[in-house]
Amino acid sequence: MTAPNIAAAIAAPGYENAALFTSIEEEYAALRGGAGVVDRSARLRMLIGGAQAVETLTGLVTNDVGSLHAGAGQYAAALTAKGKVIADVRIFARVDDLLLDAPASAGPGFAAMIRKYVNPRLARYADVSAVLRTIGIFGPRAHAALASVLLAEGAPPTTVAALRGLGEYHHLGFDIAGASAFIARVPDLGGEGFDCFVPVEIAELFWSRLVAARATPVGRDATEIARVEAGRPMWGIDMDENTLAQEANFDTLGGISYTKGCYTGQETVARVHFRGHVNRHLRGIQSAVEIPSRAELFEGDKSVGTVTSSVTSPRLGPIGLAMLRREVETAADVTARWPEGEGSARVCEIPFG
Repeated sequence: MTAPNIAAAIAAPGYENAALFTSIEEEYAALRGGAGVVDRSARLRMLIGGAQAVETLTGLVTNDVGSLHAGAGQYAAALTAKGKVIADVRIFARVDDLLLDAPASAGPGFAAMIRKYVNPRLARYADVSAVLRTIGIFGPRAHAALASVLLAEGAPPTTVAALRGLGEYHHLGFDIAGASAFIARVPDLGGEGFDCFVPVEIAELFWSRLVAARATPVGRDATEIARVEAGRPMWGIDMDENTLAQEANFDTLGGISYTKGCYTGQETVARVHFRGHVNRHLRGIQSAVEIPSRAELFEGDKSVGTVTSSVTSPRLGPIGLAMLRREVETAADVTARWPEGEGSARVCEIPFG
């Protein structure tokens, strides 16, 4: 089971490579009851450093980068001047620089924003996606699997113990096979989860050691189910350049600071927060049959929203995320209609219980 082959299999539709994957049900069980290892290297990774790095980035995202200390991190959005979402970004503060990380779907837009607004003479930046890979491990045994690998590499017990106490987006360094890497606690799939940023030359070795520590390789479909259950929006699916930050729940996800200085799109974000509200925002739906994404949702004859993500959870059955009018109440029944049919659904809060 090699990391490069895993990456190729995830990129391909379905589960044709049975030697690498088991089944959606077994992979989901690992994420929810054991430890699942996921290749997340399709994400964009950029480094930004220099004397003006923090100040420059603070002016481009919704969260307060200046509040971070080395080893801390945060979630944020990069916006247009009208407050619409260009990308969702994870920011990890290190001793000498900041590592920025965004989904593959949002990567090109965010990279273009950096190139347009960041003066390289004041804040140096580089795309390190090709030399640094991201291997995620999620589930209630994630810490145990990581601890096993780190202890075998000679990591001090204090480092292993510190893993369990990490706050969201906080991170620490470790060495494997003589190379430096770091681990960050992340909430992306719900429950306990870590993303490990490792040099490409040792990624395959690190992957194989996690598998040897009884972490189950997990593919795209089971990962998507876990993301929807966790209520985490995906750029290009649940939000895009037509979505306001609060519509995609960046405020409840801890991705907005309302006390920091100016940044691109701040006027719209502040106006929504202090003077009003958004007319719609991302919610959950649950149904008896899977409702396809892009299905329109109705209360009576009134259109109240659109399904954005749709999956069938082994635990919860058909569920999805939907951009719904704010007046639609939790537990309300709505009707979904799409070209091939219709069905009923119940509105839920997210994350799903």
